[in-house]
Amino acid sequence: MLPLMEEFYTIQGEGFNTGKAAYFIRLGGCDVGCPWCDVKESWDAGQHPLTSVDTIVENASKHPAKAVVITGGEPLMYNLDYLTSELQQRGIKTFIETSGAYPLSGSWDWICLSPKKFKAPTSSVLAAADELKVIVFNKSDFKWAEEHAALVSADCKLYLQPEWSKAAIVTPLIVDYVMQNPKWEVSLQTHKYLNIP
Repeated sequence: MLPLMEEFYTIQGEGFNTGKAAYFIRLGGCDVGCPWCDVKESWDAGQHPLTSVDTIVENASKHPAKAVVITGGEPLMYNLDYLTSELQQRGIKTFIETSGAYPLSGSWDWICLSPKKFKAPTSSVLAAADELKVIVFNKSDFKWAEEHAALVSADCKLYLQPEWSKAAIVTPLIVDYVMQNPKWEVSLQTHKYLNIP
């Protein structure tokens, strides 16, 4: 049983897998507490119904794209071994979006680590991350991004993404930074431009 906030079929809007169809499973519960979080209603796990993992897997199986993104909240607050193994047994790829604040569980085809200043990522998630996506809220975040880039593997993809409410201010800074530091790439919240979930 997991606290299921919402599940929906859409297009991945951010990071490496932008533009790909995927089924999103958003779990309730988060204690990281980012002030700019756009799903603060996910924080209290008690507000979301405990749902059978088998039901979640069955719902995910009904869609054409065989890719599931587990997000939150902070999904690694829960043991995700059974959920991911059941999805993968059905030929569904498993992606996670996490702050990395809790130890890694589950079997993953893609791990997107988006660390937050309020709770440092664990070494297990840093080591396993396929993608480091740093949200840029102000200029100091570039230094913070570089500190985390030094902790992930050499193969990890590096993204800088403007915080949505500050996009007009920080996007030009990100463009300049990536042009000067081309190991980084720009990530945009394209789903907001497309007006989809």
